[in-house]
Amino acid sequence: MNATLEDGGSSQGIRSTDPAITAAVHMPIFEKHFAPDLPLVDADCGNGAQTVFLAGRFHPCVGIDRSAAVLERARTAVGEGAGGRSAPDFRQLDAADPAAMRRLHGELGDANVYLRGVLRRSGPAGRARVAESVAALVGERGRAFVVEAAPEAEAALAQGAGATHPTELPGSLDTPGLLDLPHTQGAPRTPGREPAASAEPAEPAEPAELTEQAAPFTAAGLRVLAGGSLPLSTTGFEPDGSRLDLPSNWLVVGRGDRRRTGAEGVDR
Repeated sequence: MNATLEDGGSSQGIRSTDPAITAAVHMPIFEKHFAPDLPLVDADCGNGAQTVFLAGRFHPCVGIDRSAAVLERARTAVGEGAGGRSAPDFRQLDAADPAAMRRLHGELGDANVYLRGVLRRSGPAGRARVAESVAALVGERGRAFVVEAAPEAEAALAQGAGATHPTELPGSLDTPGLLDLPHTQGAPRTPGREPAASAEPAEPAEPAELTEQAAPFTAAGLRVLAGGSLPLSTTGFEPDGSRLDLPSNWLVVGRGDRRRTGAEGVDR
């Protein structure tokens, strides 16, 4: 997924990473909650790399983004339609447009949703619209996997850039070039190796952080079914050549009655 800019363009930043260290890491977490017979919508799909990976497991798989230029590049890069049944479909749609998402639900029926890195760069009204859109897409049976950089991720980058507060950074986490700024050990990393594709989140996120991330979804009528934390791989690298990983929090939301948090999924 690749969040769109206010002018309708799209930035790469932390979301242009290889699916092997993003969607493939997330899949063992969310696939136990997703009904495999439902379609999947990759919201704000950007360059389509994650969408293509997800299409190998879920069909149909639809990548949506409001930038026509980004979608054209995605279609060209992945050869939409060339892969037969597993080829994703790309649509120019805005994930913050609930009416459009209700129309998409009318076409697809209940769907699973992959939502990565959208909420933290949206204002309160934008987060509410995105959550309403997710509620429309999942219907009764669908689930959404929502993963966002944790607040300390921006704080770590701010410290490394010599800023006293994240608001002094020259843009959000997915601003092109932001990860080229100096950074400090406040940003967690895994020296010398990439995270394993089968990795589970190592520890539970702070309840307050999960509550804040969950708030727009609960307001939209959804329940938190699971949650935790895990490293968010980026396109940045440490001076020693290891990949820069930032802390992130994840949720699975939908209409259900279970809540689990942490790596082992403790019932709440």
